[in-house]
Amino acid sequence: MDDNLWLIELESALLDDCTVDDVYAICEGKAIPDALRPDVWQVCLDVRNKMDQLMQFNEIFDLPFQSKLRQDCHGFVEKLGNEEEDRVAVVADLESILTFYCKNRSLVYESNNGWIELLLPLLSLKLLRSDTYNLFESLRDTYIPKGCVKNGNVFHIFRLLLQYHDPELCSILDTKRITPDAYAMNWFQTLFASTCTLQVVLAMWDLYFQQSDPFLVFFLSLIVLINGRDQIITMKSASKEELLNLLVNMPCNIEADDVMDFCSLAQYYSMKTPSSFKRDLLKVLFGAQSNAVEANVVSQALCLPVSVHELVENASSENTNPEAVRFFLVDCRPAEQYNSGHLSTAFHLDSNLMLQEPVAFQTAVQGLLRAQKNAIEANSNAGGEHLCFLGSGRLEEDQYTHMVVASFLQKNTKYVSLLTGGYEAIHEYFGDNMVDCLEDHDPLKCLVCNKEQLPYGKSVNNNTITNTGSLKKPENRRNNNPPDGPERKPTVDLFSKLSSVMKSKSAEVKGKLIDYISNPNQNGPVPEKHVSRNERNGKRYRNVPPVFSIGEDQDDEDLTASNDLPPGPQPAPNPQSPDDVVSIQSSLKQPDVIRHFKCQEVHLNGYMYDSYLLVTASHIIVLRELDRKDKARIIVRRPLQSIVKITAKKRHRDLITFKYGYPEEENLVITDMDRFLIPNASEATELISKHIIKQT
Repeated sequence: MDDNLWLIELESALLDDCTVDDVYAICEGKAIPDALRPDVWQVCLDVRNKMDQLMQFNEIFDLPFQSKLRQDCHGFVEKLGNEEEDRVAVVADLESILTFYCKNRSLVYESNNGWIELLLPLLSLKLLRSDTYNLFESLRDTYIPKGCVKNGNVFHIFRLLLQYHDPELCSILDTKRITPDAYAMNWFQTLFASTCTLQVVLAMWDLYFQQSDPFLVFFLSLIVLINGRDQIITMKSASKEELLNLLVNMPCNIEADDVMDFCSLAQYYSMKTPSSFKRDLLKVLFGAQSNAVEANVVSQALCLPVSVHELVENASSENTNPEAVRFFLVDCRPAEQYNSGHLSTAFHLDSNLMLQEPVAFQTAVQGLLRAQKNAIEANSNAGGEHLCFLGSGRLEEDQYTHMVVASFLQKNTKYVSLLTGGYEAIHEYFGDNMVDCLEDHDPLKCLVCNKEQLPYGKSVNNNTITNTGSLKKPENRRNNNPPDGPERKPTVDLFSKLSSVMKSKSAEVKGKLIDYISNPNQNGPVPEKHVSRNERNGKRYRNVPPVFSIGEDQDDEDLTASNDLPPGPQPAPNPQSPDDVVSIQSSLKQPDVIRHFKCQEVHLNGYMYDSYLLVTASHIIVLRELDRKDKARIIVRRPLQSIVKITAKKRHRDLITFKYGYPEEENLVITDMDRFLIPNASEATELISKHIIKQT
């Protein structure tokens, strides 16, 4: 029973207007049962109460590309190998949804654009066509990055991410002239639905949607490459076509048991990436509208851009987690500019030395690496693995800064970034407080203070990005969560484990998943959430009487029986005990039974059992009919005082849920629940509520 309480908590949350945060807090990475997945996905994609948009569809299939769309739908469904009747229904759903989507959004369908592959996992939920359409539309708007085309911005940005974490691997692919769009197009267009089995996709999307982090697809794709780096390096002498074929098919061998490892590593690498890079690109790459100009500018950056806000905040904050991003700032401006004002945490590396005095430059680089190592060992705020280079923000000097950065990249140096806007952005960020925040600032010699008198032209961004980004803190609550524990060895172990499975399908994954991701609310306010058996604290039921309430649920849950799931938890005495078997007629005629109702007991997984609901002055009792004549088993015996909430389906008012628990200050803690399908349920709830009130 204890092992299944989280399922009761989840169902209770789904019956109320829960949020994706509630789902995330309850599930904690567990596999979601098939019967609850439709509701969970609708909550996570925020389409639970969305209108039926297909009502606007005139059922006219007259698009210029209609024949190609229909042919592709038939082709994909034929590969599934379903029964003929099922194939006809699936093809009809696919064509209707995609035809309306094209008309509603004024889009043109193209073969291999990933839409059909993206729809097939949604169709497996067996929802109404209108609900499937809403899920598809939200999924494309929320999680599919814009620009998934050949030479698109998405793939330039992905290359920056690969270069940041594994410059050697990036260099090998660059040398082969293999760009990410050549192997990762379908990964991004379909969230791996085109390359992985249905069970893998369902498990992956369960975790993906709970994270509410659209950028996660970049890190999942990154893990695919880094996990296979040994194979890639081994094949670096092979032909471009052979290597490309290896890359395209790398995700195919991921199995359902690997998904937790896969997603945990993606979150780990997300945490190891500057947050401003992800935050600033979320608004560019995702959503119904995106700024193609900004995306194009970012994609042309020499290396990963970092905002001035993140740099300053990073240097001034305390973070005890050794795996979190910590910058080592390298100021590459000429000496006279550095001496006229700089951040106290910056190491000066004069970029002019690279051409003028190469020997002195190499000596300075060695000094830089020693200083970085010492700062890390001393746990200094100014020390970190992540090298952030700083230029002036002016094109003339920053040409040399770019050369310095390129020299580090050529040496396969990891974690290389460039400050967006350069020193000029820092200057503007501090504004009137620069005297207190900058070292040796001399307004008479500072080039930014004397901007109008500069001989060079307009100031430009040293990383070809003009927007310094929002100064708000990142809103995403999970993609920066630190892993548990300071050790790095588990990361290596986890990679080895996942790699062995991806190389050979016959290999088995052994060992327990290492949870890298700590509580997302550890350092911040705890959001309202649903009941947790561990915390004994639930979603707030504010301004609700502490004893009893009747509510209406907004969802329309599918209660079709599923043969894939075992029977749900039994909130009653052991049904195998012979003492629980009673005569139905004798029980109904007991003097303390006020009234009885013929009903069906409805389980978490959708199973339904013919039963009787008996109401006494102090209890409700449920008898489940047995195959033997006039025999039933006592399944539920609940004190009326334990009922704290009764809910009825908005679209099925005879489906009644009794929730049990106790008041705790101004909260109601839900500890268990039962659900029944009762004809004329209003009579039963009115009678039960009247006797509950008498108990108080």
